[in-house]
Amino acid sequence: MYAIPLSAAPAAELRPLEPWRAAEFLANLDRCRTHIAPWVGRSFVATDLESAEAVLRRYWDAQGRTGAGIHGIWLDGVLVGGVLFVSIDTETGVAEVGCWLEPAAEGRGLVTRAAGLLIDWAFRERGVRQVIWHTRSANARSISTARRLGLTFQEADDSRDEPMEIWSVTRETWAGGAGAASDEAQIGALSAAFLDAFTNTDGRAVELAATVEPAFVPGAVVVSGTGTVKAESLADFLTPRQTLLTGGELIDFKEWETSGTTLVSGDVAQRLVRYAKSGVLRGAAFTGSGTKSMHLVRTPEGWRIAGVAWSDDAAE
Repeated sequence: MYAIPLSAAPAAELRPLEPWRAAEFLANLDRCRTHIAPWVGRSFVATDLESAEAVLRRYWDAQGRTGAGIHGIWLDGVLVGGVLFVSIDTETGVAEVGCWLEPAAEGRGLVTRAAGLLIDWAFRERGVRQVIWHTRSANARSISTARRLGLTFQEADDSRDEPMEIWSVTRETWAGGAGAASDEAQIGALSAAFLDAFTNTDGRAVELAATVEPAFVPGAVVVSGTGTVKAESLADFLTPRQTLLTGGELIDFKEWETSGTTLVSGDVAQRLVRYAKSGVLRGAAFTGSGTKSMHLVRTPEGWRIAGVAWSDDAAE
């Protein structure tokens, strides 16, 4: 059986999660039951050994039929979570990927790397044409993972009591496999995701530290050219905006690209975008526009932002 390294220190691996590992699976669920309950289906969160084995057997059987299996993430020899194909529809060519993880294992990029392996396999080996990621709008960590994987927002799902979103990527635009997206496409997706991270419409939760910081290199600088020029660290830039977007002063806010150009030279690049924005600030609706210039560098994990300079247009 395979064991794919996800990190070296501490040692993390992706392995098959067979039914005979039900005791490990149940112990993992017991450690994160409350943490993941709002985000996963009730049928997944087994409560005893028998139901834990039944969950794993259901995915094991599905893997034999369509490839839609379940795979565990072990960190220093302990099962801490995993990734899975919720479904693979062989007629439509659409696969849905999901994940779960203990709180103690978060922040290491394990799910991103593991889910990337599944998506790449689905496109390369299974002939899937589209992979979707179904998540609640309030699950900022899940949305952040979708962005880091290169998925883009597809549509809102109003069929349930809580706001849901569907993110997706196609075989043609997948950055990890054959026919990989160009540098320009990857940078464009990163740029669009940066602006989208500040959206709080439709009840979407905003967690800027979790969603924005992974897109930047350590020590990155943000410079405002609106009014007085101000340069600040990424943390100093994000902190007041997190408060504004979650404290009720700024609601129904969204910001999006209206045009953009990318220049790549080796392992450095620049992205120049025009953006528009709208929202309700302290009860008053507003719209606006402006320009952002992003400087990027290629890293082993992909393109990352080294600095951003931005300026809002003057009000007419």
